[in-house]
Amino acid sequence: MRRVILFLASGAYVGYIPVASGTWGTLLAFPLFWIFEPWRHLSVGLYLAGFLATVLGACWIAGRAEAILQEHDSHAIVIDEIVGYLAATLFLAPTWEHTLVAFVVFRVFDVIKPFPAGYFDRAVRGGAGVVLDDVVSGIYANLATRALMAIAG
Repeated sequence: MRRVILFLASGAYVGYIPVASGTWGTLLAFPLFWIFEPWRHLSVGLYLAGFLATVLGACWIAGRAEAILQEHDSHAIVIDEIVGYLAATLFLAPTWEHTLVAFVVFRVFDVIKPFPAGYFDRAVRGGAGVVLDDVVSGIYANLATRALMAIAG
């Protein structure tokens, strides 16, 4: 079970890349953005339930990985970036423009951690603290992506 947890939490061991592991982890989410798309058209409820189940699963996995690694929000854990990027692309059409703009904007928000993302990162322990700051950053990135795409025309 330990290997499965670390495999999932590290994004198939991408989290162990010594430089920019969070960025590499975010890149892993690109195919998930495109895979989730048919769910949106099938049922908005199913789409949201799938996203929420992914967030809850990521919280559990990140919490278990923290316990195994004995480190809060270890750089090896990138499942939070994966889920954060899914939040950044929630209800967006899977175009290459959305894919790339959401990626850049999400990475910026993930680094600066605007309120309440920074609060979750600092004050909430366990897997929820690891994941929820990225989900909040993803929501901000989603809104910013929409605004930037509207401005671009």
